[in-house]
Amino acid sequence: MSDIIVIGAGHNGLVCAFYLARAGHRVTVLEKRDVVGGAAVTEEFHPGFRNSVASYTVSLLNPKVIADMDLARHGLTVVEREISNFLPLDDTRYLKVGGGKTKQEVAKFSARDADRLDAYGERLDVVADLLRDLVLETPPNAVSGRGLLSVLPQLFKAGKLGRRIAKLPAALQQEVLNLFTQSAGDYLDQWFESDPIKAAYGFDGIVGNYASPYTPGSAYVLLHHVFGEVNGKKGAWGHAIGGMGAITQAMARACAEAGVVIRTGAGVKRVLADKLGVTGVETEKGEVLKAATVVSNLNPKLLFTRMIEQGHLPEPFAERMQNWKCGSGTFRMNVALSELPSFSCLPGKTRAEHHTAGIIIAPSLRYMEDAYMDARRHGWSKAPIVEILIPSTLDDTLAPKGAHVASLFCQHVAPQLPDGKSWDDHREEVADLMIRTVDRFAPGFKKSVIARQINSPLDLERTFGLVGGDIFHGALGLDQLFSARPMLGYADYRTPVKGLYQCGSGTHPGGGVTGAPGHNAAREMLRDLRG
Repeated sequence: MSDIIVIGAGHNGLVCAFYLARAGHRVTVLEKRDVVGGAAVTEEFHPGFRNSVASYTVSLLNPKVIADMDLARHGLTVVEREISNFLPLDDTRYLKVGGGKTKQEVAKFSARDADRLDAYGERLDVVADLLRDLVLETPPNAVSGRGLLSVLPQLFKAGKLGRRIAKLPAALQQEVLNLFTQSAGDYLDQWFESDPIKAAYGFDGIVGNYASPYTPGSAYVLLHHVFGEVNGKKGAWGHAIGGMGAITQAMARACAEAGVVIRTGAGVKRVLADKLGVTGVETEKGEVLKAATVVSNLNPKLLFTRMIEQGHLPEPFAERMQNWKCGSGTFRMNVALSELPSFSCLPGKTRAEHHTAGIIIAPSLRYMEDAYMDARRHGWSKAPIVEILIPSTLDDTLAPKGAHVASLFCQHVAPQLPDGKSWDDHREEVADLMIRTVDRFAPGFKKSVIARQINSPLDLERTFGLVGGDIFHGALGLDQLFSARPMLGYADYRTPVKGLYQCGSGTHPGGGVTGAPGHNAAREMLRDLRG
């Protein structure tokens, strides 16, 4: 019998298990799939071609987690992109961001915007630093029933964060408020006049977010994607050699060294509880495993609406979970390529710095807004947003010599199609559209595709438990953040069922491959277990 059972061997489950085992507890991790990693996995999808299946790039993985688990010793190497982003705009124009080129690139479109970049970066860095301090903290646990207005004052007064905000000049305090409440579009419109730079930065406001860039609150999603770092460089994005699965394989090795037992092919069907609290779990194969402490790495909606008897949950909590907002509008593809794409605006099939970047097909905020509106009306965008990463330009282990693999992170699509239509009937049609969209900017791309792997929102839910395809385990709106993630009164990784905890992205600080929820949940659990 284990002291603790962890449901789900995604990265946060592994992080949580590691800290618990390191403190001396007997920990068993149960994973439904035959491989550990959750959405951070690398698979061969065509002979000789491997790539990250769901999550696909590195920045938010917390440095403390990396150091504590000694992931480098366990095989993790992360390399930085040569430039951050590349935006093909039309047949002749493009924008490069990062690599020391941003200012001169933006000046092609607006000298005023180029002059404002430093001030914009300084403002954003101040707020991003606040978030970095907050990531490994347990949020103020507001009492349910006092309303959302009680959350923000508690948050701003809490510990180091509150003191730091109080010391900021009034203008920067206003900046914090703007980034938590405004839309990404409105925020960027206040800073810049040219479409390309607003598109480059605004894309971060809708990544995995089923929303227009002008949806209030999307400025926070923009911020959520910039508080990471790669190898000590703040705000950078990189690639894990071997794909995202290299992260979770390194974590699994760290867990094994700490004494964690990981069982794959052992999906959990039910969480068992009585009046006193959790008693264990029942697997999909009917095996009952007893434990007085269980921690879930699943989407809260999946856990509380499908895996535990509603009688164990207070009515307000059960209602909150029924209404937990999921759905990120994501259509995820991998493609095997015979050659690198040649863009009309920057021709050439020889590897260049822009091939190592996040290649964003979304030339303006208006384009992104139209994509969202299309998806709301028709189920998917007629002119979709596509981010292309070609990790084989940085990692030659992923594809045969001379060939490449590309990740296509596509938006917007409706998590559930209208009029009763099923994604199973339309996934190939939409995949064709995504390929054609890239081909418009890089003629010949379609012909270079040797094979493809498709994950619609329904596929992402069935395979990885991402309800509605939601990569964040719940929308990152103000009503589902910090002390309200997942609910007022339960932001401390505990649940209404004694002995049942949560460590997944549905808790603070939210989605992305951070490891922070797993780290924080383990800290709270150890406090209770010591007590």
